[in-house]
Amino acid sequence: MSNSQKLTEVSKDLPECGPHDPLPKRPRLLPPALACDVHAHVCGPRHLFPLVENRLYNPPEASGEEYIGMLDALGLTRGVLVQPSVYGTDNRAMLDVLAIYPDRLRGVAVLPFDVSLEEIHRLHALGVRGVRCNIVDLQTGKGKLPIDDLKQLANKIKKLGWHIEFLMHVNEFADLDQQLQTLDIPLVFGHLGYVPAQIEQTEGFEAMIRMAKKGLAWIKLTAPYRLTTQAYPYPSVNAVAQRLLAEVPQCLMWGSDWPHVFIKSAMPNDGDLYNLFLDWVKDEAVLQTILVDNPARIYDF
Repeated sequence: MSNSQKLTEVSKDLPECGPHDPLPKRPRLLPPALACDVHAHVCGPRHLFPLVENRLYNPPEASGEEYIGMLDALGLTRGVLVQPSVYGTDNRAMLDVLAIYPDRLRGVAVLPFDVSLEEIHRLHALGVRGVRCNIVDLQTGKGKLPIDDLKQLANKIKKLGWHIEFLMHVNEFADLDQQLQTLDIPLVFGHLGYVPAQIEQTEGFEAMIRMAKKGLAWIKLTAPYRLTTQAYPYPSVNAVAQRLLAEVPQCLMWGSDWPHVFIKSAMPNDGDLYNLFLDWVKDEAVLQTILVDNPARIYDF
């Protein structure tokens, strides 16, 4: 049975993600020079890049060319492609796009914990600068992280200046900072810590902030629609964003989460999302830090 046949058979009962809005609104204030979107995905074409069978959704077609078009519409120079879960550790779709735009894009790959040093160096040459660890889908036991595996990975990528990016609900890990304190590499947390907006700030969220204050953690201001059931402009997320901006602006980055896969709310417009970010951040120096300085450091632009 071919990969395409297997895909057809396992796709029919999964949610089909809708396409992104192809007409991003122009931001009311253009970003500073060399501004970076630190969180996006490319998907497809399906006949070239088979999807893993144990995925949660069927992604839309979302090409590198379309992504660059979105960046240009928003006035953003740089972008970071993050490997989506639907491809598992097969990073080829992302790598193909990195090869076309080596000066504008960097990548965050998904790799097995026992990945070889040879493979890490190969990916570094292709523009990868970090590894994504999906704790949400990883069955490690409540509140427990695969620390031994993470240490093994961290030791391999440290010399290249890579980071580990976590997709995790930080509220589920009360001693997050203690569990991760020995990794000794930059750690990035997506979606403002991925704490549902209706939950009061928790010990895990406080632990993430403590790490950021020590310069050990970086937090992405991404995907507010994943934290709430409210419609745009997702007002219940504002308090979390403002707390992070008040306490750890030096460790924040912004990303679009394009093409907004597997969301349960209305498809957002990327110009609206950037304008919401401008509602959160009024200070030009902070904008420079979040959009330019921090991404340049973490992603080696």
